[in-house]
Amino acid sequence: MDYEVFLLARVTEEHQRTGDTVRAVGEGIRRSAPLITAAAGILALSFLSYATSGVVFLKELGIGTALTILVDATLIRVVLLPVTMRLAGRANWWAPRPLRRFRVKEAPARAPENSADGPGGEDGPGGEDVLRREYV
Repeated sequence: MDYEVFLLARVTEEHQRTGDTVRAVGEGIRRSAPLITAAAGILALSFLSYATSGVVFLKELGIGTALTILVDATLIRVVLLPVTMRLAGRANWWAPRPLRRFRVKEAPARAPENSADGPGGEDGPGGEDVLRREYV
């Protein structure tokens, strides 16, 4: 499901910030739990609406899909992902050489410049680099 991408994105952000896998997983789950729960609930309810149909096949499809979504959102998020990531440790963050070039790295900070753009140059007040990244 797509909401698992949100979870892994939060875990990755926290790991980049702290370098601790156990803490990153816990914080990632805490930060993404409301979004994932809401998304899974809405999707499950929409499939449960098929259960009101007069066609048996649609009832089966709706109930089965809704249960699958709820199990996926709870078991994968709460049990399997944290256990697997904790067991894997540093291996979670390994990437094959061809894929390493797609990592996003922070650009080096620049010294503030005074120019015609105003104080701090083109980066705005104080020369702050806001969301400045480059692909390497």
